[in-house]
Amino acid sequence: MADLVDLRSDTVTRPTAGMREAMATAEVGDDVYGEDPTVNALEAEVAALFGHEAALFCPSGSMANQIALQLLVPPGAELLCDADAHVVTYEMGAAAAYGGVTSRTWSAAGGQLDPDVVAGMIRPDGYWAVPTRAIAVEQTHNRGGGGVIPFDTLRELRRVADAAQVALHCDGARIWHAHVADGVPLADYGALFDTLSVCLSKGLGAPVGSLVVGAADRITRARVIRKRMGGGLRQAGILAAAGRYALAHHVDRLAADHAKAARLAEAIARFGVLAGTVRTNLVPLDLTKAPLDAPALAAAARAEGVLISVLGPRTARLVTHLDVDGAAVDHAAVTLSGILRR
Repeated sequence: MADLVDLRSDTVTRPTAGMREAMATAEVGDDVYGEDPTVNALEAEVAALFGHEAALFCPSGSMANQIALQLLVPPGAELLCDADAHVVTYEMGAAAAYGGVTSRTWSAAGGQLDPDVVAGMIRPDGYWAVPTRAIAVEQTHNRGGGGVIPFDTLRELRRVADAAQVALHCDGARIWHAHVADGVPLADYGALFDTLSVCLSKGLGAPVGSLVVGAADRITRARVIRKRMGGGLRQAGILAAAGRYALAHHVDRLAADHAKAARLAEAIARFGVLAGTVRTNLVPLDLTKAPLDAPALAAAARAEGVLISVLGPRTARLVTHLDVDGAAVDHAAVTLSGILRR
């Protein structure tokens, strides 16, 4: 089918013409030697955006997250995060397998977070208990339907972390969306976290790449971990150029994706399957009371040219992005409404 509307994820975006031109003309060198000028420029730019000293370009968001966790949590110590966090749900057990990190979770609540609950979970040294060394949060929250954790809540969580002398990591794969949705400066987010991972290949539309952001000494260690994990890259400036183009051209336009997601949410809200408030570019569907389960809905939608993501037997998701224009959104809204009405 030639005109599929792909709402499975914002990872399906393809480079724009301008991005391809930037990639084709990128100045490159060997990044393992630290000699790729475009990679170096991207790392410096992203570090500055978040008010940190340094950043490290990585092939994937999962690698960036896992490098950050290894920087903060020594083997045998504990990470706290929510039960639906990407770092414990979609990263193949890497924290335990590669970092020797043990994890404990609080009940998932999407973009909602109670710092007092987290404070009560922290285990100090002593008594042969596994000590807590870091807390991780996700902004925006993937399985939480693109929910945005309020900045005041994150600021309170920082106070909790400081009081307990533990580190704070942000899985900021879609932090650009939170920045656009709430108007919080990226540097203000950066000031709260010891490390962040930020993704270029989702809403920003680059073909690949994420960065670990943090203090210079941590990023020096991160380079060693990245190489150990097989993430050393050579002429990576071709990829970094796409990221630099995305930062220059695709951040402010995320507001358009949020508006498209809101249009989709409005179209299907009357069927009782919308799960929560849509704040960014993710539209979560709860099909618990619907006549179709998630695989059946996805199959019916695909037959009419619309692709959606199945997250569970009764859970699905729609994601808007730069490759989905207004006409595609309208087609998806009509298609899904028609299926849900049957």
